[in-house]
Order: sequence, then C-alpha cells, then structure tokens
Amino acid sequence: MKLSRKTATPVVLASVVALGLAGCAKSDRETGSTGTSGSTGSSATSGGGGGAASDTFTFGAAGAPEVFDPFYASDGETFRVTRQMMQGLLGIKDGTADPEPELAESWEPSADGLSWTFKLRQGVKFTDGETFNAEAVCYNFERMFTQNEVAAAGPAEYWAYTMGGFKGGKDDSLYKSCEVKDDATVVLNLTRVTSDFPVLLTLDSFSMQSPKALKDGDANNVAKEGEGFKYPAYAMAPVGTGPYKLDKYDQANKTITLVRNDDYWGDKAKTAKLIFKIIPDESTRRQELEAGSINAYDLPNPVDWKALEDGGNQVLVRPAFNILYMGFNPDKNPKLKDLRVRKAIYMALNREQMVQSQLPEGATVATQFMPDTVAGYNKDLQPVKYDPEGAKALLKEAGAEGMTLQFAYPSEVSRPYMPDPQKIHEALAANLADIGIKVEAVTKPWNGGYLDGVDNGQFDAWLLGWTGDYNSANNFIGTFFSSDTNDFHTYANDWGKTLTSELRKADGVVDEAERTTTYEALNKKIMEEYLPGLPISHSPPALVVGKGVSGVTASPLTAEMFDQVVVTKS
Repeated sequence: MKLSRKTATPVVLASVVALGLAGCAKSDRETGSTGTSGSTGSSATSGGGGGAASDTFTFGAAGAPEVFDPFYASDGETFRVTRQMMQGLLGIKDGTADPEPELAESWEPSADGLSWTFKLRQGVKFTDGETFNAEAVCYNFERMFTQNEVAAAGPAEYWAYTMGGFKGGKDDSLYKSCEVKDDATVVLNLTRVTSDFPVLLTLDSFSMQSPKALKDGDANNVAKEGEGFKYPAYAMAPVGTGPYKLDKYDQANKTITLVRNDDYWGDKAKTAKLIFKIIPDESTRRQELEAGSINAYDLPNPVDWKALEDGGNQVLVRPAFNILYMGFNPDKNPKLKDLRVRKAIYMALNREQMVQSQLPEGATVATQFMPDTVAGYNKDLQPVKYDPEGAKALLKEAGAEGMTLQFAYPSEVSRPYMPDPQKIHEALAANLADIGIKVEAVTKPWNGGYLDGVDNGQFDAWLLGWTGDYNSANNFIGTFFSSDTNDFHTYANDWGKTLTSELRKADGVVDEAERTTTYEALNKKIMEEYLPGLPISHSPPALVVGKGVSGVTASPLTAEMFDQVVVTKS
C-alpha cells in the first residue's frame, strides 16, 4: 500500500475517478498571517470592500469523487467534499496536523495502551434525524470491520492500510472490538499498541455515518464491475453529522452542491450553499477565478503565485507536511550497497541551490525523512553539506569512480513536493555528473509504469515523495522502512531487517515521551548508519482564494473546512 504517495489534494497514487477525471489525494493538517507567497499556515482574511455577503462559496476542484462514502475513498478530491458533510471521533486543529476533539470530547488509554475510552459529544444528530451515540460508534466500526471480499481487497484500503485485516480474513487486525458503556461512553479495544492510535481516527475514511442510512442503503454491498467496482446507492447519498449535507451531484454540468445543515450541533455554516465545480485543467481554474466564476482552487502553479496576488487574490501557503526523496535499489546496482557510495551521492547534491531554483518560496532542505512538526523529529541533525570534492574522494575509496547510475523520474504529473519532476531531476543529475557518475536518465508516466517500476525494483535510483496522512512518526519512517517490502528495498540488506525490527518496537512504545526519544534516536541512526535513501526537501503547497473571500485556513494536510468562509460581493 502506498497511499501517501498521494498528495493531500493529495497525500500519496492518483485515483482515476468518475467522468475520467484524475483526483489526487493524501495522504499526505498554525494559523498565522494573511496569505502571501512567503507565509505558512495562512488564512484568507480579505473583506472584499464591504459589499453584501454571498450565500454561495464555489471551489474549483481538480477531479470528481467516485463515491461520497469516505470509507471507500482514497483520493483528496473525494475527501475535500465529504469532509464538509462528515465528522470523526477526532478532528484536526485548524492550520495544523494536530488532533482535536470532534465527535469525541475526550479520550484516554488504558495502562497497557490496548483499550481507549472515548467520551462522546451529546446532542448531536445525523442529518437524517438519527441520534449520534455510543451505539452509532460501534455500528460504524463493526461496519468497517465486516467488509466483503471485494471491498476488503479493493476500495476499503484505508482500513487495510491502518487497521490491517478484516473480520474473518487471514490478516491480523489492529481493531479488536467496540464496547458501549453508556450513550456517551464507548471503548475501542486493540490487538496491539501503536503510535498511530488514536491519531489515525482523524482520517476522513473513519467518519461516523448514520447507522440507519447505512443499513437501509445496504452500504457494504460492494461488487466487482469490470476493472472497477459497483457501489450501492448509499455511496452516492451518505448521511453524516457535519455542517453541510449533500444536495445534488450534477454530472452533466460537473458540479457538486452541498447545502447548510441547519440542525448542525456547532456553529452553523456561513454560506447556504457550497459548490464544487470540477475543472481538471489548472490554467482553466485560474481563468475562472479571475473571471469570478469560482472563489478558490487548489495547487496554483508556483510560478503564478505573484501574479495571482498582484491581481488581488490571496495565495495561502500550507505548512509543508511532506518529503521529496531519492530512493535506492542496492539489489539492482550492487555499488549502492556500500554506505560510502550512498554518502558520496548525498554530498554531491547541491540541494540548497535546487530548493531555491526549483521549489516555491518556503521550501527547505531536508535533514531526515519527516517534517519538523512530527514528534520524533531529531533537531540535532544538520543538512549534509554540498561537497563534490569530498564525494569524489569517497567514491574513489569505495572503488566506484566512474560508476553508472540509472536515475528515474516521473512524467505526466506534478506533486506538491515535486512541482516539476524533470527540472528537479536535471538539476540533481548534473550534480552527479560533476563527480564523475554516469547518469542514465529514465522516465515513465506516473500512472503509466513509473510507480510500478519503483515497486518492482526496475530502477537504480528514483525520485518520489510522501505527504503525511496524519501526525505520526510511524506514518513517515515506519511506512518507509518497517515492512518487508518497501520502496527503499531495505529488505535486500541485513541492516534492513534490523531497522524494520527497531521501527516496529518504537511504534509499540506506550509512553509518549519515551516513544518520541526512541524515534529521535532512530532518525539519527537512519541518516548516519543506514542511509537507505536520501531525503531531499520539504515543499509547501498552496491554495488560492479570490477577492472578497475570508475564513479559509490553510491546512498542512489539505484538510480545509469551508463552513466559516464568507464571500463578500464587491
């Protein structure tokens, strides 16, 4: 599973969605200053000149959801919509990747970390009028756990990715059971301790949905249909507890209309309608923003940021919650088994220059395989210095002078951590040529052989990235290195098995402070003793809002909510 190759709009593996449009996701969540191309954690604050407020906010979406049931989704374009209608036990604090109470007001683990007690918010109703309570929570988790073989092997992938197996399946499951203590108290029991819990409950896929609607809509009846899946009617008419509810999906006009939930338990949405207008082409989205037919869109091209701002729009730069890296396959190119060779390649890369010339303002050189907002980040690690002469000396010492390196990059794609793969590749390949490495450049389309090529070990080295799914060290380095099969091919090395074991032990540490210290030590070890790949940079993606729009807070996880947005007519 490589879910977080998706960007959070993206984090992580673009999914082909309805109408043949490509939706990109995850993953790959500080409120700060007014949006400018140099800020992070920005909020839209413009007032639009004091005109009358509009009752509609229109967002230019890059793709169409295939379904509206978030449990069966894995792409950011679906989650962008369902997030406005659905809520989970845990939410995400605006402008951060930190969990906060949502439908659960508090939670507490048992001493052994295997049971979690959640105190639930009272007075909450689903949009069909049904009451949210502990029974509803257990119904939802049992619904997720009891998938048929088709769904378990296909669209229920976030459960498989985080929880493992399903009821009656051959794979072990993190989820064990759910207990109702009273209407406002529920206990989730686990089979093992993991640092991913309970933060993984911030994922949109684990949103709470109306048990009655799920049951009446035969929601788990997923069937195979050609190369894809056939979903029950419920999947296009979900029922949640959020500030909006689904009005209609007009596939002919490529628009999704949500309307305000007037019975919402929290602050009511400030606009009566929230419309997602599906516009696959980024330049067309910009034109529609400038024409006033949409109010915002995601991932504006970094080269357009200044012009967009000069035109009176706001570019809201998200805190970077991603990593661009160079992966290695020592099994294919045996010279890469020598740590001196991997270090020499790292020393040869002028990453500071690459960041300044190829990435948007706010991008930084990476020191390890996670951003600095994640607990376990080692602040003592410094960027490996650009040292071509030192790199040449290491190659000579390793007997690898004049070595050939097949170095791949993807085409037909842009990612927040990698806006222009070809130019980034060219810059890094030139650095390698400067120390005498003969670079054999290879490129394939992202979904046309590149990802499969990485998985199948076809390249010596390659560029890839990751946008975090949630705020957990295990979601970064645990996902990268703790499986027997991973993109870095660490299983081909004896130390790879040791690293896998060390990461699994770290994930199972119950005490949070001890676990953080353990991950800090592991980050140091990965960078100084193992170096299975090369972390390159962190790059902040952005979204743009038009004139007269306020109330949008940029999220590192691209998990923006739109219920407090105000649109003022000029």
